[in-house]
Amino acid sequence: MPPFSPVDLMRLSMNTATMLMQAQTVIAMRMMGMAGVWKVSPGENSRMVSEKMRAGMKAGAAAQRSALAGGSVTDIAEAALAPVKRATAANARRLTRSGPKTKF
Repeated sequence: MPPFSPVDLMRLSMNTATMLMQAQTVIAMRMMGMAGVWKVSPGENSRMVSEKMRAGMKAGAAAQRSALAGGSVTDIAEAALAPVKRATAANARRLTRSGPKTKF
């Protein structure tokens, strides 16, 4: 396995932190949607369950490909994080566009 540098660890940390902040935003908007104060689609609750399975499968496959290609530990972790980060960012963008309900 190729060695990794402190820069690789910093990049992984920043990408993970970004994904975690976006995940908290998505959770907050979905909970507000359940409370009726944020506009969400009727299928949002089932979507949040199914997307986790899809992202998890993609993450596992990406990590496996990276490992089999001889990637470093950080390469493997970045590969596993990428599909989850993409899904989380897409959800944050989509739900942010929905916005709060104007009448409760």
